[in-house]
Amino acid sequence: MNIFIDSLNTGKIVKLLLFATLLLFTLSCSENEIDDFDFLIGTWKVENQNLYETWNRVDENELRGRGYRIVENQEVTFETLAIKLIDNQVVYEATVPEQNEGATIRFLLNPEIEARYSFENPDHDFPKKIQYLKISDNEIMVSVMGDEGEGFELKMIKQS
Repeated sequence: MNIFIDSLNTGKIVKLLLFATLLLFTLSCSENEIDDFDFLIGTWKVENQNLYETWNRVDENELRGRGYRIVENQEVTFETLAIKLIDNQVVYEATVPEQNEGATIRFLLNPEIEARYSFENPDHDFPKKIQYLKISDNEIMVSVMGDEGEGFELKMIKQS
């Protein structure tokens, strides 16, 4: 009888340990996925252009950014950006006031692409993909792509 009770308790303990391990793994993956984008924190300038992108950490689940240009010594924002964790999925959000009636467009991280971070929304007209490639601590390449090779690339240099 004692062996039967001990095996029941052991089974409960094993289930509890498995649940705790799964919970810790899920929480650590969520944080680490957003932590992967910390290299973006700071201000970036598009090479040979008057275009900038700046990123800040909001909390453990979100980075916020904005694209802007300098006009008459003033920063003029033309888009707001976010990389965040929503329902355990990394999402890139872009809001451009003069496009899509000012609606925020979401792009989901494609985890199957390993060489770069590829955020994708096949239902959007343009772009369908926004990709970030870390070249070095001070250089990134941003690719903005639509259908059949249409799009452009921007090399960005870290300013601060």
